[in-house]
Amino acid sequence: MVMQLSIDRRALQARARELAQGPIRARAAEVDASETYPWDNVARLVEAGLVGMTIPTRYGGQGRSFLDAVLVIEEMSQACSVTGRIVVETNMGAISAVMAYGSEEQKRLSADLVLKGDKPAICITEPEAGSSASDMTTRADKRGNRYVLNGKKHWITGGGVSRLHLIFARVYDEAGNEEGIGGFLAIRDETPGLVIAGREPTMGLRGIPEAEIRFEEMELPPAALLVPPRGLAKGFADLMNAYNSQRVGAAAVALGIAQGAYELALAYSETRRQFGRPINEFQGLQWKLADMSIRLAAAQALVYKAATSGDAADGSGFPDMLQAAQAKVFTSEAAIQIVNDALQIFGAAGYSRRNPLERMARDVRMFTIGGGTAEVLRNVVASAILKKKLPQTRDGWLEQTKRRE
Repeated sequence: MVMQLSIDRRALQARARELAQGPIRARAAEVDASETYPWDNVARLVEAGLVGMTIPTRYGGQGRSFLDAVLVIEEMSQACSVTGRIVVETNMGAISAVMAYGSEEQKRLSADLVLKGDKPAICITEPEAGSSASDMTTRADKRGNRYVLNGKKHWITGGGVSRLHLIFARVYDEAGNEEGIGGFLAIRDETPGLVIAGREPTMGLRGIPEAEIRFEEMELPPAALLVPPRGLAKGFADLMNAYNSQRVGAAAVALGIAQGAYELALAYSETRRQFGRPINEFQGLQWKLADMSIRLAAAQALVYKAATSGDAADGSGFPDMLQAAQAKVFTSEAAIQIVNDALQIFGAAGYSRRNPLERMARDVRMFTIGGGTAEVLRNVVASAILKKKLPQTRDGWLEQTKRRE
């Protein structure tokens, strides 16, 4: 533990741990093998008050912090990373953006859905706009008293099970002039034109669908548009600022998976005997376990620091962009190494699907990719520490060269 937790936070952590190590762990292998969304786990989370924790009390939530959410995510992910991701997205990301920028109507609608167990889907990525998210082509055209959305999103986590969708789109006025990028709220099965087009077969995290979603002449009222305080011209930047919480949540899932793998390896190293003694008496394994513990301590420090950074950052309440990026890059890469080392300590037993390490190795691999690749987030870190924009397009660099000349 890298920081002293209050009595209340220790109690929250203990409550989450009891649930995670009980029915959540018991279901983890089945959720993975069947590739089915764990609605029973969702019901348990709702009953335990572990969804919508960060929603303000006036909308039915508990007004808890991102650190509180991270503590729960970490515990759940040690047992079942799919359930950990559900906790992320019912406390961070889309719901945080709505609570920060939404109208009263939007906040009440979203809070009601989430507190009943809905995992919102945040719709950014497109087939040709992955790391370069601002290249999105999904558009919302103003036609009279409606916006009409057309486009396609891909790798949308929860597509097909989520009801609430926060959809990033380019907004155009009635004359066809672009106003900026905005976020629109739409409800599956209530908003005609929102089409779940198919599910991506994934390597890990199989219990939560990754889907392609199409918007076909999807009509929404202006009240569905989420407008940040700085307006649509700065809409993308503000909405991505809200996404910093999602990145911290993703890092927390990776941290939890790594912690779970480490604890399994630690216990196994004591009980597994070779050459007449426990394998943890061999120096090679001792060093491996030591390195795992060091990486875990560093990762936890970065994640907890990022989770609390919104308290003193830019006044938005969201985690600091630099700290969120640092936490996600380091933790996602460290977690892959820790899980691989744990599997190595188990040897052939770790490679078997009878043990959870095989599943953990597949699940943890996502976190250097989703929510901002490790490479793109290194650009974010570099831009912050160098205090200058680092455009990735050729014309962006040419433009900077011209200004310097």
